[in-house]
Amino acid sequence: MEFFTSADISLSKKLLEIVYILMGLISIYTGVKNLLDKTNKNRIGTSIFWILLGIVLGFGRWIPSVINGALIIIMTIPAIFKRVSVGEIKKIPEEKIKALGDSIGLKLFIPALSMGIFAIIFAFTDLGALVGIGVGVIVAIIFLMLFCKDNTPKIILDNASESLGLIGPLSLMPILLASLGAIFTKAGVGDVISGLVGNVIPQGNVTIGIIVFALGMVIFTMIMGNAFAAITVMIVGIAGPFVLQYGANPVIVGMIGLTAGYCGTLLTPMAANFNILPVAMLDMKDRFGVIKNQILPAFILLIVQIIYMIVAS
Repeated sequence: MEFFTSADISLSKKLLEIVYILMGLISIYTGVKNLLDKTNKNRIGTSIFWILLGIVLGFGRWIPSVINGALIIIMTIPAIFKRVSVGEIKKIPEEKIKALGDSIGLKLFIPALSMGIFAIIFAFTDLGALVGIGVGVIVAIIFLMLFCKDNTPKIILDNASESLGLIGPLSLMPILLASLGAIFTKAGVGDVISGLVGNVIPQGNVTIGIIVFALGMVIFTMIMGNAFAAITVMIVGIAGPFVLQYGANPVIVGMIGLTAGYCGTLLTPMAANFNILPVAMLDMKDRFGVIKNQILPAFILLIVQIIYMIVAS
């Protein structure tokens, strides 16, 4: 309780910690539910994964770093050996789905929009957007319970558990990729890239610098799965010394360079939440079906963005 009563810790951090605790408890619930689910052929591995993830997410702040690290390593073992799966999912009859859809109508969009709306509102306060998303989720749950009396807390928890089960270990990809970007920057990868690229880009040629920067954003985003992780490395390694140093508009280069990275997002399975999650949720036969349909738009967008940066800078 010292963390929550300390005057030195901001209200934003305290509320965000509560959000993480709730996430951890849901993950632990998912683990216990799978452990008791005899239809899940990998129930032991699945329960180990979700329970340990829940402990680290919800209570990692108060656990020694060495123990946290050990729990994470143990947690990855079932995932590596593909022993994390989902059991039997209860299907709702089509007639009931249609009846609920007709009765709720367009109000169904209110819970979904509430998360984004509260994130935007809280972003303009000291509490921050992440706390806003947490509040938005709670508000969304309240609306869902008001719209349908069948949406009891247990039903909400079970649906959350089933959704996590369908996504599986891929749900951790955004967190891991964001961490990877910070590690790369700290390790000086940007400086190494700058040294290598310096032999390719002619001194003072901003146009070639922009092209290399945009292509670097695409390639690094494909490797890291996240344009936010890639741009820190690319700004230090390419944009700073070969583009911005010669008077290019930093707002244009930063803004359009980030969207160039999103072209890489369209082309990589590392962007699991964009390209692999839909495959899992929709049970698509072609694992790369989403990516294949995004190749042409990605290249068209990239060309437009490169031209835009060259002209506007």
